[in-house]
Amino acid sequence: MSGANRIAGQGRLTPARTARFSFDGKNYEALEGDTVASALLANGVHLVGRSFKYHRPRGIVSAGPEEPNALIDVARDAARRQPNVRAPVQEVFDGLKATSQNRWPSLSFDVGGFNNLLSPFFAAGFYYKTFMWPKAAWEKVYEPVIRRAAGLGTAPTEEDPDHYANRYATCDVLVVGAGVAGLSAALSAAATGARVILCDEQPEVGGALHYDRSVTVDGKDGFAWAQAAAAGLAAMENVTVLTRTTAFGYYNHNFVGLVERVTDHVARPDKKSPRERLWQVRAKRVILATGAIERHMVFGNNDRPGIMLASAARTYLNHFGVAVGKKVAVYTANDSAYEAAFDLKRAGVQIAAIIDSRAKPGDAVVNEARSHGIEVLTGHSVIDTKGHRRVSSIIVCRNGGGGKRTIAVDALLTSAGWTPSVHLFSQSRGKVAYNTETGQFLPGTYAQDCLSVGACNGTGSLQATIEEALAAGELMARATGNEGGAKVEVRAENAFEWTGGMAGAAEGAGADTNVKAFIDFQNDVCAKDIRLAVREGMHSIEHIKRFTTNGMATDQGKLSNLHGLAIAAETLGREIPKVGLTTFRAPYTPVTFGTIINHSRGDLFDPARKTPMHAWEEAHGAIFEDVGNWKRAWYYPRAGETMHEAVDRECKTVREAAGVFDASTLGKIEVVGPDAAEFLNLMYTNAWDTLKPGRCRYGIMLREDGFVYDDGVVGRIAEDRFHVTTTTGGAPRVMNHMEDYLQTEFPHLKVWLTSTTEQWAVIAVQGPKAREIIAPLVEGIDISNEAFPHMSVREGSICGVPTRLFRMSFTGEAGYEVNVPADYGQAVWEAIWARAEALGACAYGTEAMHVLRAEKGYIIVGQDTDGTVTPFDAGLAWAVSKKKTDFVGIRGLKRPDLVKEGRKQLVGLKTKDPKVVLEEGAQIVADPNQPVPMKMIGHVTSAYWSENCGQSIAFALVEGGQSRMGQTLYVPMPDRTIAVEVTDMVFIDKEGVRLNG
Repeated sequence: MSGANRIAGQGRLTPARTARFSFDGKNYEALEGDTVASALLANGVHLVGRSFKYHRPRGIVSAGPEEPNALIDVARDAARRQPNVRAPVQEVFDGLKATSQNRWPSLSFDVGGFNNLLSPFFAAGFYYKTFMWPKAAWEKVYEPVIRRAAGLGTAPTEEDPDHYANRYATCDVLVVGAGVAGLSAALSAAATGARVILCDEQPEVGGALHYDRSVTVDGKDGFAWAQAAAAGLAAMENVTVLTRTTAFGYYNHNFVGLVERVTDHVARPDKKSPRERLWQVRAKRVILATGAIERHMVFGNNDRPGIMLASAARTYLNHFGVAVGKKVAVYTANDSAYEAAFDLKRAGVQIAAIIDSRAKPGDAVVNEARSHGIEVLTGHSVIDTKGHRRVSSIIVCRNGGGGKRTIAVDALLTSAGWTPSVHLFSQSRGKVAYNTETGQFLPGTYAQDCLSVGACNGTGSLQATIEEALAAGELMARATGNEGGAKVEVRAENAFEWTGGMAGAAEGAGADTNVKAFIDFQNDVCAKDIRLAVREGMHSIEHIKRFTTNGMATDQGKLSNLHGLAIAAETLGREIPKVGLTTFRAPYTPVTFGTIINHSRGDLFDPARKTPMHAWEEAHGAIFEDVGNWKRAWYYPRAGETMHEAVDRECKTVREAAGVFDASTLGKIEVVGPDAAEFLNLMYTNAWDTLKPGRCRYGIMLREDGFVYDDGVVGRIAEDRFHVTTTTGGAPRVMNHMEDYLQTEFPHLKVWLTSTTEQWAVIAVQGPKAREIIAPLVEGIDISNEAFPHMSVREGSICGVPTRLFRMSFTGEAGYEVNVPADYGQAVWEAIWARAEALGACAYGTEAMHVLRAEKGYIIVGQDTDGTVTPFDAGLAWAVSKKKTDFVGIRGLKRPDLVKEGRKQLVGLKTKDPKVVLEEGAQIVADPNQPVPMKMIGHVTSAYWSENCGQSIAFALVEGGQSRMGQTLYVPMPDRTIAVEVTDMVFIDKEGVRLNG
């Protein structure tokens, strides 16, 4: 056998299969299937850590993810190390290295234990008061010390060598939890033919059947039935069974996040396998079968190693074959803990006594206890414990005082009752309701298409749980349109029942302020801390939580939440429901950073989006710049050319012949539906119902406050279809902006929005020879000036490929934007380039595009606007309809501060010395001789050298800019002051003749 505390014939592990591991440098032997917690207990190790604040000795409390104490550092090698792993969750593998945390120099002798002696100075909220004086000491003295003390484990410094996976999945029914309830629901749902995903965080399904060996289901041992049921489900084509998989977050529209631990339990994992896998599941229906968590009893010094939950002791005995002690007592406020005493007694463990705080527990359990020769002390409480690194005795007293006695023990099992796990239901935005009969918060009002079944729904008996789950599985599956299959039946015997038990501190707990009665082991919060918070004026449970830190951090109040509520309610003199319930934040059970983001590193840390023409551009010497996530051709230098020389050449060539530009990164949104024009009328400042199919219009989009949000050209493809373009960087937010308003403000409109940015490759051909370049390639479209004037759109083909051809320009020259399916982008580009090159055109990049648009007075939203610019400030009043009674931002535009005189307005600037190019962002003043600090009246938004104009040009936001035309202003720089003349923003072709070719 592996470990002195293994009991022959107990548990489900195979003695012949062993694994070696170490804890704090000492080697131990475990059995295959052990957790670190069960293996340590098998080897007689109860002291596993030190508490966060007081550094008190701590032991294993639970057998699941609710464990608050046994947080360990787990490593395979120097590079593969993870802190704060829960020992009852981590499976042992050969070679595992576990290390205790939060102690120095060793676990047995921790100098931090001195904090326990100073605990009167560390009462709840001490840091809010202690570190306020002297104020100057905060940054230099207090903050560095607090930061060093904060945290439980030590974060790894090495790069994580593992890799992680991500998978999206859809299903008809997602069942969370694979105990009896979850398995029954999954069996019933799967029988209809529905697509089912069943997940459970444990290595084996079964839930409470891990520890309750008295249950039989369909005539089989309960645990064996569960394994057979899971195997049968896994064999079905319409079912996915995921073990070692935690549902950590429930989001809108039945979107649930799962994390699968793929290789954390494997000694030598396949290098190709991920360590963990993130499942992002969208389910039509969700069934929550998350069970309940047993609560500990709150009494003096209830945190000593050797004190644990009764269900945990049963799990270690009945599943792992480990006795948690040789002389064990049970302290309880409900019937279920008696079963732990009976199981241990049958296994040969001495039961010192059962202490029941209730005056009249159930007769059946009391009589059975006495038939086993176990002493039962009803109406009694444990008021204190003795021992240092492990509990050695308990002090028992009759409720109301008197009859005090000391009982020697080496383990104490506690159970205050069961708390339904309603965290996922709460995260789904469901509203919980308090059941006064059981003292439990249960699912009340549902917000999404989900149902709760079993213990998490407060269902008491096992057979009632099964029937509830079977009905829920069938109901949810049929609600998704699955009508096949026969009704499933499952029958359980020797069924257990769940009870709410008691909440709050046991009698006498916390009355002696020198005795610590812990409710939150992980954060070292005692009953007296809750009472102190109330005395300090904290009457909201959320304030109490923050003042005491009860239920914060990774623990999320799994064991402590209801106790804290009950003590606060008692102190406030209110009923528990009126005190309220704290928020269950995702993830309720901790998730590694690797699972969430570690697939986004290395080459994937900042994924580069490349246009379909990227390879051609790269081959032709393009220098790229990053625009958002896109790689865009910045300029195309020829041999010996500097950047400025290349850009000057490109600008000249476009105006004299033509240029070809990759505009694929423009955001593109398809707006479709009978109300599409009405929707765009509401989203943009100008009118769209008057736009005829085949025509385009420039549009301005505002925020609610009236400031410019985005702009772009919109083409009407048909009566009910629009092709909307956005700025490159604005595509995602514009799509989100539209969806937000469509779903919340205009849900009555029949409109569908589809992002098509990646579906279209866009080739802009601009310049006097643009029509000549594309004419031989276009089929089915008359591109003459008369048939296809500026701001038109037609559908046809080019080079035999379907196209949406726009007649539009961002250079001021005659221009065409060729939209083709992305897969054909490079082929069509090459065909156009062959024509363009022969006619003396060039390929140009984003820098030339910026210069060319500035020469023509076209703005770029986000560069020439800064979130405080209205269309009137930007000189775009013509784009704001005077006839429309409503659009997003119309009320914002009427605010007095947005129409007052003297607002900053966009204007053009020319430097007095034409060769001087201004710096973007440079400040502008009216009087360069004024004293410092000078009054800044504006700033430069865009500035370039224009080879076509033979001088520098710029845009600027200037106070009262439109009224300053012809004035001289000044740009102070560190080495000189630059004089500039205020002009309009169009520097070339003010009449717009060139646009028409």
